[in-house]
Amino acid sequence: MNKAMKETWGWIKAIAVAVIVALLIRHFVFSNYIVRGESMQSTLQDGNRLIVNQFVYRLSKPHRFDVIVFHATPTDDYVKRIIGLPGDTIRYHNDQLYVNGKKVAEPYLKQNKAALPAGVDLTQNFSLKSMEGTYRVPKGKLWVMGDNRRNSEDSRYFGFVDERKVVGKVQLRYWPFDEFGTIPLLFLNR
Repeated sequence: MNKAMKETWGWIKAIAVAVIVALLIRHFVFSNYIVRGESMQSTLQDGNRLIVNQFVYRLSKPHRFDVIVFHATPTDDYVKRIIGLPGDTIRYHNDQLYVNGKKVAEPYLKQNKAALPAGVDLTQNFSLKSMEGTYRVPKGKLWVMGDNRRNSEDSRYFGFVDERKVVGKVQLRYWPFDEFGTIPLLFLNR
């Protein structure tokens, strides 16, 4: 084989390996999702395109306030925010979140709360006891809610999410391009 043929063959092998690695990463590590609906406004908008890290929860446990994608039905995936972790008690009273009996700030709701008339709550009062017949989030389950609380089908309606149904953590919004970047990180209770 002459030098030109060896060089060409080397390039073909390098490109083939790169394509295989890219496909493996795409399939096992990162996925792309399109937001459908208004349940995560103002954090995410209908039509936003997201990169979801499918590998992160193989190395660590989910954290409160992570924005995740999960299999809600056999045909639909939802994007929501984790509010309750296994063992947590969750309660809302007068538009205030209480986790394990302690007040917890939710700064990502500030814009949605400001858009409401005075005296109107974004999140109606509830507790896990009245919703699910239990005081705590069960082992292996999560309690999730959309940021647009008045227009979100979330754990208040369908109950706990099994951790095995979590696709991954939303890492990046890549469309629309003027909103390109990571989803705002909240360092609360980490």
